[in-house]
Amino acid sequence: MSGWQELVDLQRLAVWMDGQGLESGPIDSPVRLTGGTQNLLLRFSRGTREFVLRRPSKVLSEVGGKTIAREARLLKALAGSAVPHATLIAACEDPSVLGASFYLMEPVQGFNPNSAHGLPAPHSQQPALRRRMGLAMVDALLHLGEIDYQAVGLADFGRPEGFHQRQVTRWLQHLDSVKDYPGWPGAAGLPGLARLAEWLNGNCPQQFQPGIAHGDFHLSNVMFRPDSAELAAVVDWELATIGAPLLDLAWLVVTWPNADGFGAGTIEVHPWDGFCSSAELVAHYRAGSSRSLADFTWYLVLAGFKLGIFLEVSYARACAGKAPMATGEKHHASALRLFATALNRIHHPS
Repeated sequence: MSGWQELVDLQRLAVWMDGQGLESGPIDSPVRLTGGTQNLLLRFSRGTREFVLRRPSKVLSEVGGKTIAREARLLKALAGSAVPHATLIAACEDPSVLGASFYLMEPVQGFNPNSAHGLPAPHSQQPALRRRMGLAMVDALLHLGEIDYQAVGLADFGRPEGFHQRQVTRWLQHLDSVKDYPGWPGAAGLPGLARLAEWLNGNCPQQFQPGIAHGDFHLSNVMFRPDSAELAAVVDWELATIGAPLLDLAWLVVTWPNADGFGAGTIEVHPWDGFCSSAELVAHYRAGSSRSLADFTWYLVLAGFKLGIFLEVSYARACAGKAPMATGEKHHASALRLFATALNRIHHPS
């Protein structure tokens, strides 16, 4: 990916910030932050204030710009809510400023638990803190589910009508997009694909309460406070929409490390002892929400189906030499495990 200097002209940014009344003087101490390859995160100071800029990569300027604009709109809608999030400062959809849409937000003081360095102290030292971390994530989902999306200006942010009925076709098309990749064994390498698709299409929930859905809610997309087990922010809202909030909970379950041996296995947190089980996450949600979980098995099966396809697409890319084969093989194994677990859920719903 290009260096940030190619993506952010500090002089042009300063002129735009002048027009927004956002401090004055030179932009100081710009530092690129880690996290994701699709977007740039640049932290800097101006005057007495700290800012974080988010914009798409050069390759994704057009499509990514639309996503960035949606993210900014979503963050604006979350203002004043109990959902932990980075505070939006200002947004710009004029590509003449930096070549793509971008927005500025307040820096978040926190850490991501999915780190090769392991959890920091005191979280690494106190199992009780680690237990609370999982429950805090569920509380964020509960708060998100309480927001009246129409009242906060998101009535046209998604298409909840037919949400469930669109899912299988959408993700099968995603899998089909790599069918010609050389070296990939094809969809036949996913036992149960047709059975899961048939079951999901035939058992769609007939009624549900639409709400804001994050779209990719897991341990890698949250930041925790340095001094407590509470969330500092839920991040990476690029897949957010108006849909079925229960799918976020199901996604958390299938991505949960050590999820009774049935999770994706793509996220690692150390140390893990003390964290609550995936069943406890669901129980905590059930106790705090007015939403019915009568159809939750369907959402769990869909989450496994969808994530399994994502991981298999990664494997197809590796087979074609577009990604490391070691990663691809790991993802293929995870996809097989997710599909097997989803099939088991159909036959033995909890």
